[in-house]
Amino acid sequence: MVGVSTTADTAQHRVLVVDDEPNIADVVAMALRFQGFDVECAGNGREALAAVRSFDPHLMVLDIMLPDIEGFEVAERLGAQRANLPIIFLTARDATHDKIRGLTTGGDDYVTKPFSLEELVARIRAILRRTGVGEASSSRLTFEDLELDEDTREVTRGGAAIELTATEYRLLRYLLLNPRRVLTRAQLLDHVWEYDFDGDSRILETYVSYLRKKLDPHGPSLIQTVRGVGYALRLPRG
Repeated sequence: MVGVSTTADTAQHRVLVVDDEPNIADVVAMALRFQGFDVECAGNGREALAAVRSFDPHLMVLDIMLPDIEGFEVAERLGAQRANLPIIFLTARDATHDKIRGLTTGGDDYVTKPFSLEELVARIRAILRRTGVGEASSSRLTFEDLELDEDTREVTRGGAAIELTATEYRLLRYLLLNPRRVLTRAQLLDHVWEYDFDGDSRILETYVSYLRKKLDPHGPSLIQTVRGVGYALRLPRG
């Protein structure tokens, strides 16, 4: 497991890991989640292209040898859409001409297998710092009349102060970092209670209930249940 401590600047960064070997994708995803990144995985090129549209990642770790579409072609198909999406190619192909093609196709880095998780995380951090992708322009997170100040840890709704426990704060912050996006129960447990949480999953429903009791008296309910999936921070429909 990666030994670098989690830092606040990674908590809002979304990384898409594309690899057809589930064990590699799972290990990379676990290491990145441990470091505070939001991670989704795709097992082939078509899933990767769809995930870029739905997940809107800040960076993509992309295998070249995929079962349907070669990684180089995935990068080419993204075209202009990839302009603000840094790509790290992660592959067993270590020939010089492959590295040149990867870097001239639009890749920002090229890492060969076997690889060090620590080095991969360090390269991801370096690229995100260099490109400035996903950087927050303010310490304030807002949605409708709900506001969270990361510097003071104060939360208000409609100007009224909301007192939250540390866990309620972490849960609300993660929802505010992903407004309108449906977050699965697994994602919320990973990011609020850490990746290795193995307790009663009903704790999530309990804390959502706590948050609603504190937020809902000040306006329409903002935390919506998506049946069978998880929750989303958005206005009620209809």
